[in-house]
Amino acid sequence: MGHIPKKTLEDLEYHEVLQQCADFAVTPLGKSVIMALEPEIITDIILKDLKSVNEFRASFDSENIIPNHGFNSMTNAFSLLKIENSVLDIETFRSLVVNTKTSNILLKFLKKFKTYYPLLFERSSGLPVQKEIIKQVDTVIDRFGEVRNNASESLYSIREKIHQVRGKISSSFNKALSLFQGADYLDDIRESIIDNRRVLAVKAMYRRKVKGTIMGSSKTGSIVFIEPEATHTQTQELQNLIFDEGEEIKKILSLLTEFLRPYLSYFEMQQSFLLQMDVIYAKARYAKEINGILPSISMEKRCLDYKKAFHPLLLQTNRLEGKVTYPQDLYLDIDNRIIVISGPNAGGKSITLKTVGLLQLMLQSGMLIPVNEHSKACLFESILTDVGDNQSIENHLSTYSYRLKNMKYFLKKCDAHTLFLIDEFGTGSDPQLGGALAEVILEDFYERKAFGLITTHYSNLKILATELPAMNNANMQFDNHTLEPIFKLVLGEAGSSFTFEVAQKRGLPFNLINRAKKKIEREKVRFDETIAKLQKERSQMVKTGESLKAKETKAAAEGNRMAEINAKIKSKLISYQELFDQNHRMIVLGNKLNEIAERFFENNKKRPLISELLTLVETENAKRKRKSVFVANKEQQEKNNLDKELKKELVKIRKEKKKKINNPSPLLPKVKLKIGDSVRMFDGRSVGNIDSIEKNKAIVNYGMFTTQVNVELLEFVESKKTSK
Repeated sequence: MGHIPKKTLEDLEYHEVLQQCADFAVTPLGKSVIMALEPEIITDIILKDLKSVNEFRASFDSENIIPNHGFNSMTNAFSLLKIENSVLDIETFRSLVVNTKTSNILLKFLKKFKTYYPLLFERSSGLPVQKEIIKQVDTVIDRFGEVRNNASESLYSIREKIHQVRGKISSSFNKALSLFQGADYLDDIRESIIDNRRVLAVKAMYRRKVKGTIMGSSKTGSIVFIEPEATHTQTQELQNLIFDEGEEIKKILSLLTEFLRPYLSYFEMQQSFLLQMDVIYAKARYAKEINGILPSISMEKRCLDYKKAFHPLLLQTNRLEGKVTYPQDLYLDIDNRIIVISGPNAGGKSITLKTVGLLQLMLQSGMLIPVNEHSKACLFESILTDVGDNQSIENHLSTYSYRLKNMKYFLKKCDAHTLFLIDEFGTGSDPQLGGALAEVILEDFYERKAFGLITTHYSNLKILATELPAMNNANMQFDNHTLEPIFKLVLGEAGSSFTFEVAQKRGLPFNLINRAKKKIEREKVRFDETIAKLQKERSQMVKTGESLKAKETKAAAEGNRMAEINAKIKSKLISYQELFDQNHRMIVLGNKLNEIAERFFENNKKRPLISELLTLVETENAKRKRKSVFVANKEQQEKNNLDKELKKELVKIRKEKKKKINNPSPLLPKVKLKIGDSVRMFDGRSVGNIDSIEKNKAIVNYGMFTTQVNVELLEFVESKKTSK
């Protein structure tokens, strides 16, 4: 059976996430349960927890909001109920009633909306709605936390006597107060309260004149506080009655406790349910805070496909500081099990490693994770890490010795159900020797079919990743010009460390950099230069691809816009054609009617007129279809609207035409008109000859008549004689 070591939780700052999540719990018990959470490895439990949290998360955006689940911890009360003859106090009874009312409301709600919240309803299914407990406690304790007078006949009788005795005490004291006030025995303050008893403030010189019990004196001794004799006797009687009241209340509460004792298992189940709701609620609220979702869980084929995955702690910190958090995309499956991440320091390699590990821990703790909704995840039985400061001060081990000890543990536990995360794999020893050892260890992990991510600067590990089919290289991108990190992980290629480039940017002398280059193997430099060149080409291709994609998107949008305009134009043309056809039909009909009218005008015969009219009407009606008043009115309205629209368009067209006439295009050559030329007006068809021209005005002869026209409104018409 797999497990997740405590070191993994510490390396990935798992408890920091729990602390942020626990802050959303509404009860102290809920907070403590969340802080004690550990990742689960049983698939059914994980899926049930994740889906329950996802249901609660969805309720925040729903009209059917889940009711309040706040409760008081009853753990101490449960211990008392297990002890025979124990008695619960009034506050405990009230808390039990409040918890029961809360659970009843939740049970009724979840039953009503079980189609929306099936898993939350399932968690409540073993708990019944309980009314008897509330009823029984309410008959004994009122809403102010006092035992009711009618809780028992004895209590009612005792409290009646207490009421009477208090009346007598008040009456006798007031009588004594009046008596001794008249005799001028009392000080100006007249009375006071000592030990919850009313006492007379008697002047010290008259203390023997007042019969009663001395209860004390003032600091100066000038006043003596005396309880009158009659009042003292009645007060003693009151104390006895109060004692009897207390004993009767104990008896009543004891009986009520005995009534509730058989419900112990119900109360434990109730608290367990309310506690689950608080834990699920806190996880859902935390998910909303970090935009967490439930990714698709890959069960049959193990696959981890994170899109836009954020480190939750970094996301929260950067949000508070107003900084940008860069998400990462990552893909692992059985054909791509191990990724070797390389690239310069401070480029985000370690944070990528921690992001994957922490999200996996959260997922297996029933917490939603901040990834894109199209992401996929899988579950692991063991998660092993070698991240952060690996020097063991307690065991007096060096960094490398500690890492070797860690690798020994990895080799013992690593299998096909393991996810391993190793930062700066192989460092701490001679590069060649340490690199060789790291290579054979990585080969062993590979043969065990384990899933994993490592970060490294070692070239031999990068080469190994290109040679093994289920292992892949990746690198953290850097800006080629500024050599600043872009914090983007790119799969499929190794990363250059940009060692000499970064050194040059930081101002290290050129001669030192050149001497360093000469000291190392030429092949190593060529290999690193090749990787750097590939990264630059990849960066350029990405920019080109983004540019092409943007142009493609713009072209698609323009195409959609043109298609929409075309559809509108086509619709208008159809409408205009229908209107034209209808108007043409009306003209034909009008012509027929005109012919009938002319025949009647000539022969003045009514019978043929009526016959022809009826025939015409019947012929037209045969073409019509019966329509409801609503449809007919609607079609008429549409026709009227179309007529108005057409008239508006015609007005625009005529204005444009007139504008062209008044402002002829300067591009067309203007013919100078003279007497005898054939002309016509720009908007006319009749052709005439110019008889005379005077002051830009021409007399045009149309044969039957002549008219004076502005020369600017005339155009030259080539006559047939001229054309010949």
